Amino acid sequence: MMTDYDFMLNEDQIELRNLVREFAEKEVRPTCRIAEKDAIVPEDLVKTAYEMGLHLVTVPEEYGGLGLDNFTYAVIREELARGDAGFASRVFGFGFEPLNIAGTEEQKKWAADIMVNGGIMAFGLTESVSGSNAGAMVTTARKVGDDYVINGGKTFITNGDCADLITIFAVTDKEKGTKGGITAFLLPKDTLGFTVGEHEDKMGIRCVHTNSLFFDDMVLPSKYRLGEEGQGYQIAMKILDNSRPCTAASAVGIAQAALDEAVPYAKERVVFGKPIWKHEGIGFLLADMEIQTQAARQMVWGACKSADAGIINKKLIASAKCFAGDTAVFVTTNAVQVLGGNGYSREYPVEKLMRDAKIYQIFEGTNQIQRVVISGQLCR
Repeated sequence: MMTDYDFMLNEDQIELRNLVREFAEKEVRPTCRIAEKDAIVPEDLVKTAYEMGLHLVTVPEEYGGLGLDNFTYAVIREELARGDAGFASRVFGFGFEPLNIAGTEEQKKWAADIMVNGGIMAFGLTESVSGSNAGAMVTTARKVGDDYVINGGKTFITNGDCADLITIFAVTDKEKGTKGGITAFLLPKDTLGFTVGEHEDKMGIRCVHTNSLFFDDMVLPSKYRLGEEGQGYQIAMKILDNSRPCTAASAVGIAQAALDEAVPYAKERVVFGKPIWKHEGIGFLLADMEIQTQAARQMVWGACKSADAGIINKKLIASAKCFAGDTAVFVTTNAVQVLGGNGYSREYPVEKLMRDAKIYQIFEGTNQIQRVVISGQLCR
C-alpha cells in the first residue's frame, strides 16, 4: 500500500491509513455503490466503522476518544471518502469541534460520553432563507427564566435524522445581528418540540442523509447553551475554520478514486491501434488530473499542519477547501470523459463520483464564499 507521499507520514499514520484504506476498498466501496441508488445508509458498515473508533477521531483522549491531530484525520478521511464520500460524512459527522472550541468541561464530558457510546454530532447552521448569508438566519431563541424557547428551523443538515446531538444557532437579539445577536446551543435529539423532516433526495453523497429540522416552541435549558449568549456567530465561523480542511480531504478522496478508475481504463482501452492514454488528448488529460489531485492534497495537508501548529490561517483554509472542491469536480468530470460512453453509464463508477463531487463546491461555504474570504484576507 505504498504511495508517493509515504515519506511524509510516520509509521502509526501509515498503519492507520492502510487499515482505513483496506476497509474502504473491500467493504465500503462495493456496498455503497449499490446502497446509494436508493439512498440507503449501510448501518452495518457504520457499526464496523464505529468499532474501529473512526467517529471518535476529534474527541480528545482524556474524554475517551482518539484525539487525532488534523493532519492524521485528513489522511484517513481521504481514504474513507475514496471508498464513498457520503459514508465518510455519515461516520465522521461534524466531530467534536463545537465542544473543543466553546464547550464547558461539563458539556465536553457529557457530549463525549454520548459519542463514545455510539452517538454522533451534527451541525445545524443553514436555513432556507439565509444560505451563504448565515447572519440572516430567522430562527429565534427567547429567554424565559432559565430556559430558551426556540422557534424556526434548519435545512440541508447532514446526519440530521441520526444525530444524537446537534449544534444549532438562533437569534437572541435581532438588533445586534452577527455582532452579539446570535447564540449557539447543543440540542439533544429527544427534545420536546424538535422534529426532523424526510431526507433530501440528493444528486450525490447519497449514503448519508440530509434533513430539515423544525423547532416549535422547543425549550432548551441554559445548560445547553454553547458559549456565552451572543457568541454564536463567532463560534460557528471558528467551527467551520476547523472543519473545512478535513472536509476538503473528502474531496481529494473523490478525485483520487476517479483517477483510480480512469488510469486503468486508459491503459486497457485501445483506439486507433493503441491504448488511449498514448493519444495526447487523453494522456495529457490524465496528467492534469494527477497534477490537480496531488496539489489539492498538499494544500489540504498544509492547512491541517497549520491548524495543528495553532495557526488558524483563514486564507489557507479557504484556499484548500475551494481548490479541493474544484479539483474533485474537474477530475471526476474528466474521468467520465476518459471513459466516454461507459463513463456516462451507471454500470461504471465514475458517474457516481462526478455526482458526489459537486457538493464540495457548495456545502460548508460555497466556493464563491471561499473566494470572498480569500480576497478579503489578501486585501485587508
